[in-house]
Amino acid sequence: MKTSNKFTTVRIIAAPVFFIVYFLPVWLNAENLSPLAVASVCIAIPLLAFAEFTDYLDGHFARKHNEVSDFGKLYDPFADVFLHISTFTCFTISEYCPPIVLVLIIYREFAQNFLRMVAAKKGTAIAARKGGKLKTVFYVAAGFVSLAQEALVRTGLASVWGLNMEAFYIVGVCFYIVCVLLAYISFIDYLVHFGKVLKEEM
Repeated sequence: MKTSNKFTTVRIIAAPVFFIVYFLPVWLNAENLSPLAVASVCIAIPLLAFAEFTDYLDGHFARKHNEVSDFGKLYDPFADVFLHISTFTCFTISEYCPPIVLVLIIYREFAQNFLRMVAAKKGTAIAARKGGKLKTVFYVAAGFVSLAQEALVRTGLASVWGLNMEAFYIVGVCFYIVCVLLAYISFIDYLVHFGKVLKEEM
């Protein structure tokens, strides 16, 4: 396996691992401030940070080792979606991410993947465009805002520092709203540039 694809695979593996680590205290009825609750966020934060960092690493090594390929152009965004849908599901269940945001993002990503499949069938591999990359940046930022909220609650620091978690929640929701807007704006951009493959097939 190419080095770049190995880093992409890390995101796919990290997604279910993050899900398990995040919810393990909940499944075992561990209370906030308990060793398990604290340990879960101490593991989840660097785990998610490294998983997101591999998105840079796979592109870096693909260019460095001349490993850019049509497969990679499909595999990389698939891994991104796999990870972000997993994390957003966690934060939706924890009520940091509004359910409608998750549904709209899933709709967008399924539509985008369908466009990629149709284009691939026609011999065109759709690489990430600038709008899609900006959308991904906000996906990452929104995820870490929610994870920070959960970390503050599980470790008790929210109470110790007297933080206004309601304001924190509103900030997080604003990030998710921007995520949805950027997701659909970027999808329209993809349709403008690659929509002809759909017209040809239909």
